[in-house]
Amino acid sequence: MQTILGSGGAIGKELAKELLPFTNIIRLVSRNPQKVNSNDLLFKADLTIKDDVLKAVEGSDVVYLTAGFEYKAKVWKSIWPLVMQNVIDACKIHKSKLVFFDNVYMYDSRFVNNLTEETPVNPVSEKGKVRAQIAKMILDEVNAGNLTALIARSADFYGPNIKKTSILTEIVFNNLWNGKKANWLVSLNYKHSFTYTPDAGKATALLGNTEDAYNQVWHLPTAQNPLTGKEWIETIAKEMSVKPKAQVLPMFLLKILSLFIPLMKELKEMAYQYDSDYVFNSSKFENHFNFVPTPYIDGIKNIIQSEFSKREK
Repeated sequence: MQTILGSGGAIGKELAKELLPFTNIIRLVSRNPQKVNSNDLLFKADLTIKDDVLKAVEGSDVVYLTAGFEYKAKVWKSIWPLVMQNVIDACKIHKSKLVFFDNVYMYDSRFVNNLTEETPVNPVSEKGKVRAQIAKMILDEVNAGNLTALIARSADFYGPNIKKTSILTEIVFNNLWNGKKANWLVSLNYKHSFTYTPDAGKATALLGNTEDAYNQVWHLPTAQNPLTGKEWIETIAKEMSVKPKAQVLPMFLLKILSLFIPLMKELKEMAYQYDSDYVFNSSKFENHFNFVPTPYIDGIKNIIQSEFSKREK
């Protein structure tokens, strides 16, 4: 049996689809789990409660942690270390392998123009410090020989059927479709990588079922040669047959808005990802698995076809 903790999000759903070739039993765990495949087993649990996690993990060969929590540094600081410790303890007790779906917030901001698995860990944001802390918790257990685990890291992601967890969907796709200006942070002139969620789901399933993939960090497959903010907006607008109207939220405005709007406060500390080229390198995975990531234009077309073509403008 393979188990997904935090199965209700965009990655958990894609992962559940991709696990079918590898296991006959898939257990989906969340506060309100819903089936993705017809034979999925549903398990209701709160990951902050240790006993819930112990029961959720029991009997699992592989455990995938794909949970997401409210996008606030204060929430992350209080919840993530607790959840990670619960999951690590449960995997050790039940001798389950752990696959953690991670982001790149922990990396040194000076190297965002070519992020690899070897990029130094030196977070500049509060949320990044939390991500560094919980990744270290896993790697320390691995290095001590107490846990078999891997960390699968993704850039910001985009894909079909994502609700409120993709910044590209929220500020570009949705705005343009609704006749509004697309928003972008800091500058339109820099490249920005996005990982396509179906690729991320397929790759995470592959990693979890590949013995020699464990006890290391992997970057999930992400198309090379990312678009600039301007190119993202123009390309999406062209495929939607709308005008590429855009407005930029410069740093000084983010600072002002952060005084009044909680979300802007959280985005402000991540603005370093938009004031230079942000390029995510997944060549390690691509070479090892002979995997070609979905080109950006194909991802954009697929999203519009599956998500927007059914809506009225």
